[in-house]
Amino acid sequence: MRFESNPLSSLHKQNHFLVKFAVSFLLMGLAFRIFFSDSIRLSSVLETTPLAEQKPEPPLAEPKTEDSLAEQKTVSSLPSSPTFDFPGNESQTSQNDAKKCDIFKGDWIPDPSGPRYTNESCHVMEAHQNCMKNGRPDSGYFYWRWSPRDCDLPKFNPQSFLDMMRNKSMAFIGDSISRNHVQSLLCILSQVEQADEVYHDKEYRSKRWHFLSHNFTLSVIWSPFLIKAAIFEDMNGASSSEIQLYLDKLDNLWTDQFNKFDYAVIAGGKWFLKTAIYHENGTITGCHYCPGKNITELGYEYAYRKAVELVLNFITGSEHKPMVLFRTTTPDHFENGEWFSGGYCNRTVPFREGEVNMKDVDGVMRNIELEEVEKAAGIGSEKGLMLKILDTTQLSLLRPDGHPGPYRQFQPFPKDQNAKVQNDCLHWCLPGPIDSWNDLVMELLVNGDKYR
Repeated sequence: MRFESNPLSSLHKQNHFLVKFAVSFLLMGLAFRIFFSDSIRLSSVLETTPLAEQKPEPPLAEPKTEDSLAEQKTVSSLPSSPTFDFPGNESQTSQNDAKKCDIFKGDWIPDPSGPRYTNESCHVMEAHQNCMKNGRPDSGYFYWRWSPRDCDLPKFNPQSFLDMMRNKSMAFIGDSISRNHVQSLLCILSQVEQADEVYHDKEYRSKRWHFLSHNFTLSVIWSPFLIKAAIFEDMNGASSSEIQLYLDKLDNLWTDQFNKFDYAVIAGGKWFLKTAIYHENGTITGCHYCPGKNITELGYEYAYRKAVELVLNFITGSEHKPMVLFRTTTPDHFENGEWFSGGYCNRTVPFREGEVNMKDVDGVMRNIELEEVEKAAGIGSEKGLMLKILDTTQLSLLRPDGHPGPYRQFQPFPKDQNAKVQNDCLHWCLPGPIDSWNDLVMELLVNGDKYR
C-alpha cells in the first residue's frame, strides 16, 4: 500500500540510477578510446627507424619573387648618411641569424626575368664587353642570378640606390675589372637616370660621371696595383720593359682624391702576376719572374701582401671615414692556354659547385685579401670606419659562360668560323654575371652591419 501510494518517488530513484549508469558507461568508453589510440601511436613509433638513424628532411623553400621581397621593409643606418627605407633590398635574415648567413656562398639559379638592360638601353659599355653587338650567338648566360644558400638577396634596386646616394660620391678603384664593374652599375642605373660623363683621362681609363637630379658623383680610378708603379705597356698589353713597383708607396692618383668619397670599392689582383722589379726604401729588393737578372725572386705573394697592407693601413689611418668595400680577386676561365697563347672559353652554362677548382694564384691572392681585411676591419671599427670584404671570387669562378671570349671584337668570324682570334676570358659581357655583383654591393651598403 505504501509502495503504491508513492509511485513518483520510486520512478525518480530509477531514473537517477539510469543517468549514473549512462554517464559511467560513456566515461569508460572515452578512457578506452584514448588508451587504445595512444597504444597504436606508441606502437607505430616503435616500429619506425631508431632515433639515432632518423634525419630531418630539409624544409621546402618557398619561391623567391621580386614582389615578395619588395614587401619587406627594414630601416638601416649608414655611416655619415641619413637613415633610409629600401624596399626590395632587405635581407630576410633576422639580426640574430645574420652571422650565420654568408651572402658569398650560394648557387646560380635560373632567372627567367632575363637581363636588366640591353646594349640599346645602355650606352656606356665599352665595345669589347658588348657581346650582343659583337655577334655572340647564345643568350643563355642572361638567365641566371646569384642566390645565397642561407638568406635572400634582393635584386639591385636602382631607384633606391640613387636615393641613397643623393649628394654623395662613390669611387671604384682598381684595374679594368673595376671599370667593367662600374659600367655594369651605370647600365642598371640608366634605367632610372642617365649619367653625364664629366671627366676622362687621356686613355679613357679613369672616368667620372654625374647624376644631376640626385647630385651623385660616380668615379672609376684606374690604379691596377693601388701602389706606385712605372708601367711600360701599351693598350694591347705589349710591354717594352719590366714594371717597376714601389712596395712602400701608394699610388697618389687615388689617395689624393680619397677624402672626396663617401663610398669606395677597392680591388687589386691580376696585375701582380706580371713581371716586376720591386723597390723598397729607395733600393731594389727583389722581383717577380725576372730570369737572367741578378735579383732575388720574392714572388707575387710577397708584393701583393705588402700592397694590400699598405692600402689598408692608409684607409684605417685616415681621418676621413667613408664606407669601404674591398673586392677580392677575379678568376679567369682560359682553357688550353692563356690569353696570349690560344686560350679560350666557350662554355655556355655555369659550373655547379665541385665541378671546377680555383687556380692556385687566385686562392693565394684571395686568402691574402681575406686575412688582411679582417685585421684592418677590426682596427677600423674602433675608429668609426666601416670596412667590408666584397668576396666575388668563388661565385665568379662558377660562371665560365659570362666572358666575351672571341666576341671581344665585332663579328670575329665573318668568313671563317675556325679563324684564330684572341679571346677575353677575364672580363665580363654586359649584360652578364657581373651585374649580380651590384646586388651584393647594395646589400652590404644597406645591411653592412650584419656581415663580416
